[in-house]
Amino acid sequence: MDFVEKIKQLYRQGDALTRLIFLNVAVFVVLQIFIISFRLFNVSGSFILSWVAVPAGLYDLMYRPWTIISYMFLHEKFFHILFNMFALYWFGKLFQMYFNDKQLVALYLLGGIGGAAFYVLAYNIFPLFAPSVAFSILLGASGSVMAIILAVAMRAPDMQLRLMFLGSVKLKYIALFAVLASLFGITSENAGGEIAHLGGALVGYIFVVSLRSGKDITRGLNRFIDLLTGLFKPRKMKVKKGGAQAGRKMTDAEFNMSQARRMEDIDRILDKIKTSGYESLTAEEKKRLFDQSKN
Repeated sequence: MDFVEKIKQLYRQGDALTRLIFLNVAVFVVLQIFIISFRLFNVSGSFILSWVAVPAGLYDLMYRPWTIISYMFLHEKFFHILFNMFALYWFGKLFQMYFNDKQLVALYLLGGIGGAAFYVLAYNIFPLFAPSVAFSILLGASGSVMAIILAVAMRAPDMQLRLMFLGSVKLKYIALFAVLASLFGITSENAGGEIAHLGGALVGYIFVVSLRSGKDITRGLNRFIDLLTGLFKPRKMKVKKGGAQAGRKMTDAEFNMSQARRMEDIDRILDKIKTSGYESLTAEEKKRLFDQSKN
């Protein structure tokens, strides 16, 4: 089995978390190949980002609405995807201890959408960002990952993780630090990313609070995903018993013909008993003979 087939098999056999990570890595690899190919001809391939990353401008977003989804699987720098995928794996595993795979995928998407919404709103509301609206874009899974981190921290706040140099730290403190770091960074050079973190964190918080009141905010999105995936699954052919004649009353000629065939079959079975004995009959032939005896 070659390398590509092994990757495909790992993807097919993997759970939702594995597939999310695979998808992010695959998009990263394809993007890098695209950019490197253009650089060989002294052309910057980064222009592709403007078509798959979320633009800050409302006018641009109106003509590229798909970026609200595509951006959360998009990473340009190696360490960007490395840290995001490590965080997604660690907290995704914890998430799966308390929630199911469908909720993981839906919260990943909703967290990303929440992050994009916060980003676009902030850049169009606050004067600080007005000069950079025309050329600013958002990309990365950070908002989605923050939603998962907050959900796990809300569900198991006192669970402890061992961190290098810090020892055991409770999840609620890790989540609090992540939120505060993003809040204090909204005027930094990575303002867009920090704002998206806060949007994702809010979605994760709402998810758990809603569950406590008996409402799952991921349910509607999961139904839509199931409907969408169902359109691409091969449909099983349904065969009606009796074919086109099923449900129609037989004519006298058809009834007489059916009776004649059945009697011929019974005569054949009786002849077989005479020559070879009853034990020579198959299970199907014995059943036919028994059914005929009841008529």
